[in-house]
Amino acid sequence: MNRPDGEKVAWLDRRTGYLKLLVEEQRDAVLDVLAPYLTALSESAVHQELHAEDDLAGNRPGDALRKKMDELAPGFWRWALARLSGRRLEADSWRAGLAGERRVGAELERLTRRGWRVLHSIPLTDDVDIDHVVVGPGGAFCFNTKCLRGARVWVGDDSVRVGGRSYPYVRKSRAEARRASAALTNACGFPVEVQPVLAFVAVAELRVVPSLRDVRVLRERDIAAFKHLRAGWRPDEVEWVYAAARDRRTWVRS
Repeated sequence: MNRPDGEKVAWLDRRTGYLKLLVEEQRDAVLDVLAPYLTALSESAVHQELHAEDDLAGNRPGDALRKKMDELAPGFWRWALARLSGRRLEADSWRAGLAGERRVGAELERLTRRGWRVLHSIPLTDDVDIDHVVVGPGGAFCFNTKCLRGARVWVGDDSVRVGGRSYPYVRKSRAEARRASAALTNACGFPVEVQPVLAFVAVAELRVVPSLRDVRVLRERDIAAFKHLRAGWRPDEVEWVYAAARDRRTWVRS
């Protein structure tokens, strides 16, 4: 795609669906002109070219945790001994995490009726995963879910305190969002800002310092409010970013 004076501003590979933006100032104009092609590609060619093993759209909430539990599940006698002695196993925390991701995932799926796209258990290259990635009219977000039943939680600018102990959940959420943003920007060919969200499930109390503004902190019941978010993303932009996000290769390269 060229300007009237011949300057190249973008190019689109209609076979692979890859868009390369060469002049950032022309982003809106490029997307307006290419909107029909982007929508068609997002809904057909890009999706069809994904092999089943690369398509993350079928991932269920907590799939990564479930896999760990299946691989490292304790034998019956180890489990029975732990129960009799009152000790907690690592699998116990994984079960709580799985329940939390399922609850948050169910709330996120409700947003699809409002034009949002949702993915779960996004695998990264270093044996970790992003719990949920959502893309919609309000932008792109990655969710870090914590199920802390009955806990009183304090969230500061960099850490979270639960029962007198500190956890780096805020920093982890920021890092995940930066990584997601870099991966999607590289795959889409234009800047994609991903905002971090820290979602707490089943907590008794949640307090957040007013100075924390770059990470959204909420309970699972607050997710419904996302249906009112608007950041100016058009449906074709949502579909384009979602097409990149559902491709496992996008994250492997990050």
